[in-house]
Amino acid sequence: MGIIIRDLHKSFGSKVVLDGFSVEARDGETLVILGGSGSGKSVTLKHVVGLLTPDAGEVEVDGEVVTTLKQEGLFALRRKVGYVFQFAALFDSMTLAENVAMGLRRKSDLDEEGIAERVDECLRLVDLEGYGDRAPSELSGGQRKRAGIARAIATRPQYLLYDEPTTGLDPVTRAMIDQLILRMSDELGVTGIVITHDMDSAFRVADRFAMLHNGRCRFQGSPDEIRASQDPVVRGFIEGRPELLEKES
Repeated sequence: MGIIIRDLHKSFGSKVVLDGFSVEARDGETLVILGGSGSGKSVTLKHVVGLLTPDAGEVEVDGEVVTTLKQEGLFALRRKVGYVFQFAALFDSMTLAENVAMGLRRKSDLDEEGIAERVDECLRLVDLEGYGDRAPSELSGGQRKRAGIARAIATRPQYLLYDEPTTGLDPVTRAMIDQLILRMSDELGVTGIVITHDMDSAFRVADRFAMLHNGRCRFQGSPDEIRASQDPVVRGFIEGRPELLEKES
């Protein structure tokens, strides 16, 4: 059924972040949401998993409206939705295997042997086989990002949310992370939402684009459609031309 965001509004004090944002991530696709820093991309993702409550509007995940769910329903929802945090958010006091196993211990009925097998499987999927005993401090930035993906897929979610997955990485490592995002879609069949301002990465992974600007959806369409867009805000963003953005601000 996918993820549907309808007329989402959110303010923090006097600052309006989302002002009627609507977009849909269809089953099996990877939707990339573009937008500048502070445009509300991460705020949008937090609404999807119920970490924030909208001032108005709603988010529907797999046919369920998130704001109507009680605590038990939210726990069930979060088993369906994996969240890859911007800076991986690994616990330094735990090994990599223990980090990946965290969600399984909270959200599954697997015994310790089953958890260990699933952790090994996830580490293989992100090309970190044999790294389970290492501490996060022993990993490179790209390895930590991959570990974050491994933890997010441990519970076999239907949906994956990626919060700036290539931020702070060199070009080769960014390309590796993009390949992993594509692998999660192709091999696991998950529906993904990627938020980013990295255009090279965006074009590598996107089935469809949405652009968040001034709290609303400025554009939705395919990679070919966004390349052909004559909207000055869209063009200014994807071409890195601030003079076009300033004209429309």
